[in-house]
Amino acid sequence: MEKSEKGIVKDIRLAAEGLRRIEFVAMRMPVLGLLRERFKEEKPLKGVKITACLHVTTETAVLLRTLKEGGAEISLAAANPLSTQDDVAAALAEEGIKTFAFRGETTEEYYECLDKAIESRQPEILLDDGGDAITRVHEKFSALADAVIGACEETTTGVIRHKARELASKLRFPVIAVNDAETKMMFDNRYGTGQSTIHGILNATNILFAGKTVVVAGYGWCGRGIALRARGLGANVVVVEVNPRKALEAVMDGYRVMPMRDAAKIGDIFITATGDISVIRKEHFTEMKDGAILANAGHFNVEIDIKGLHEIAVKRRKVSEHVEEFTLHDGRRLFLLSEGRIVNLTAAYGHPPEVMDMSFANQALCVKFLVENGGKLEKRVYSVPKEIDEEVARLKLQTMGIEIETLTEEQAKYLSSWEAGTS
Repeated sequence: MEKSEKGIVKDIRLAAEGLRRIEFVAMRMPVLGLLRERFKEEKPLKGVKITACLHVTTETAVLLRTLKEGGAEISLAAANPLSTQDDVAAALAEEGIKTFAFRGETTEEYYECLDKAIESRQPEILLDDGGDAITRVHEKFSALADAVIGACEETTTGVIRHKARELASKLRFPVIAVNDAETKMMFDNRYGTGQSTIHGILNATNILFAGKTVVVAGYGWCGRGIALRARGLGANVVVVEVNPRKALEAVMDGYRVMPMRDAAKIGDIFITATGDISVIRKEHFTEMKDGAILANAGHFNVEIDIKGLHEIAVKRRKVSEHVEEFTLHDGRRLFLLSEGRIVNLTAAYGHPPEVMDMSFANQALCVKFLVENGGKLEKRVYSVPKEIDEEVARLKLQTMGIEIETLTEEQAKYLSSWEAGTS
């Protein structure tokens, strides 16, 4: 690792390669391109100190360059030990964004890098993906919390954590749940997670999905996207869900729905996307077919009970970079992908730039909103303001060359009145 005033990265000489890849992706993120030009002119974030704990990818780089054009001073740490693209980290460090991230961090190195990112900027705004940065400021760097104007949270797992902290009256600054914006959930979570999760599994294994039984745990927006794409490849999809409404929706969408104890017996590929812990456990492993593949699309590596898998295995070996084989006492073999970490970012490139364009446009506009309004907000979790969500959708349509209908004055009046009825 290389440590300098620029941060901690694997190899700063990778910067040129990272820059080329960032420029390629930026072409496919036109909404952020429009915001970047606006921010460059207006400088709405001049002098604002931002610490980001995000996946260090080309798409993230486009967001951070947009914020930097707006005048922000930024530090960056990775949101996952295995998701960092080292060439991107080097490029960002060279561009003046203090970057503390390299692929393959141990747990200790992960938190060391996060701590250094926080210490190096003394942030006024936090950008988080999973909640570790916000939690760290509350617990280890609590003296800094009063200076934090607010934070943005990118993913379901993090939003759950922050809402729990709010419920306990322990949240010390406002947090905007960027994850819950419609232009994030419906596109990033569904189409992004759907495509990139399948990409990660294919990259790691090169297996054929057609004819396989794919078990998807969780039928939120991410689970919907994974199920949709798996079915599109010819898989027979089974959904495991605890929420009755979501389970009913999965049935109506044409999937089989059952508990994991039953799905474990028939699945060829298992994909978790719940945000919860121990979704697949010892009692499930012991029922699985020889050759079953286990993958996780949730943020943390807790959805598959890896400790339990280790305990029942009589032999382990690494098959390839992203595949580990666990042999059970009767000779059956289970294959865990990417150590149970988020497979779309560890074994692939993560979400496509076209959907991250909207997610990160929400991030950029919410940062601007916090700087302008943070002092008026309560210490709780907020939804993305409707006007920001709709602006992102309008800008995306604009960049796609699509024009939509507009209400006439008569229609607008009708929708806002109660007088009209049957005539």
